[in-house]
Amino acid sequence: MRGRLEAVCVSGADLLPLPGKRPNRSGIRKSPVPDRVAVEPLGLDGDVQVNKKHHGGEGQAVYAYAQEDADWWVAELDRDLPPGRFGENLRTSGLDLRTAVLGERWLVGSALLQVTSWRTPCANFARFWGVPDLVKRFAAHGATGAYLRVLETGDIGAGDDVDVLSRPDHGITVETAFRIAMTERSRLPELVPVLRYLPVKDQPKLAAKIERLAVRA
Repeated sequence: MRGRLEAVCVSGADLLPLPGKRPNRSGIRKSPVPDRVAVEPLGLDGDVQVNKKHHGGEGQAVYAYAQEDADWWVAELDRDLPPGRFGENLRTSGLDLRTAVLGERWLVGSALLQVTSWRTPCANFARFWGVPDLVKRFAAHGATGAYLRVLETGDIGAGDDVDVLSRPDHGITVETAFRIAMTERSRLPELVPVLRYLPVKDQPKLAAKIERLAVRA
């Protein structure tokens, strides 16, 4: 399975101000980079991740969003949404990220990446777009994009192929896992096979939730 990398985006120094908030800036505002970009163990060279509690780290080093899903929002909101407007590092095409399987591996340029998780929409996202009910609408639509960890560093650039090299056989997709975690929590035990693929910082909390459900049963 193969897609295409349409754009590589980083936040650089142009951070979104968040007056009265802590932290008071966000790296959600990203812009395309014309040249090839180094993929480092914890993200792309030049990309700034401010709130490390909720963004960044080994399991959220890179964030991808599909052009096909962006096109849906373009029609829904009647506005232009060029690469970077979702806070994404990678704007892809030709791959259905809703059906990406947690743990699948991508070769992009010379970097090896692994799908780890869904993106949970936040208030900063709604502020960035100026759409007050965006969190609710984004969650309901379910096209969250995919977080990735860096298995092997390298470099990437717009126009590179995105080759899906392998997929675990558990079959749990990014969208399915998102809906279970957000609104269908009685199904959390179904996520046991994918715990080891999630960002390390998220694994203990989800494992504890699953254990509590098992005790109640």
